[in-house]
Formats: sequence, C-alpha cells, structure tokens
Amino acid sequence: MKKFFIGVDHAGIVLKDFVINYLVDLGYEVEDLGCFDDSRVDFPIYAKKVASAVSQNPDSNGVLICGTGIGMSIAANKITNIRAALCHNEPSARLARQHNDANVLCMGARISGEAMVESILSSWLRYEFEGGRHTNRVKLMDEMC
Repeated sequence: MKKFFIGVDHAGIVLKDFVINYLVDLGYEVEDLGCFDDSRVDFPIYAKKVASAVSQNPDSNGVLICGTGIGMSIAANKITNIRAALCHNEPSARLARQHNDANVLCMGARISGEAMVESILSSWLRYEFEGGRHTNRVKLMDEMC
C-alpha cells in the first residue's frame, strides 16, 4: 500500500481533512504532518517535513497545500530527490506524473475547491511515470539538488 505524507499551512487546513479522507477511502495510508489548526504558520516548515519524509521513503508520495500552492512547491523542491508539482487541474496532475515522475503534489486552497481537488487527486493516482524519453530529464533534475 502506497503511503502519503500530507502537510498544510493555515490556508490549506480547510482542505486537509477532505484530502486525507479521500486517500484513506481509497485504501492509502496517510500520515498527517500538520499544521493542525488555522493559526498562522510558516509554510516552509511543513513543506520541509513532507518533502523530507518522501525523500526518505522513496515509495511514498506527498501532498502539500497552502493558499496558492506556489510557496509549498518552491520550498519542497529544495529537498534532494523531490519533484514537487503545483497542479491546478487534471491535465497538470496527469503530466506531472507521466513526464516528470513528480512525487509531491502541491495544491492551492484559495485556487481549488473540493471538486477540483478530487479531480486532481484522481488524476495523480491514475497515472504513473512513462519513463522512456522522460527518464533522462528526471535524472538531470535529480542531479541538480
């Protein structure tokens, strides 16, 4: 069973339970790395927690949610072996998995509601890395950290 690590900031807290329940209902194990209420926090703390956990557990994935998803994706990509992708729709989630072997999904709570988040997660889970012509590109990205 694939494991997911999830982290959010105060803006992302509104979607956290929805994402956890969605993944658990599909049979995935989810570890919640915070935050745990809507008190103001600094998103890089949670991006680092999730990205570090995924980096140390290569068969896992991560989900990060802040207001826009931008800050989380920038911060998570500072961690070795992390390919965090900011996805606002189904095609971006599909291509992040197929072409970039993304292992951390970033979303924006102020950008996407529950219906869109469900569509993004569904696409993320449905697709795998295609390999082939994309393999060297992923290797080159991983060598940058």
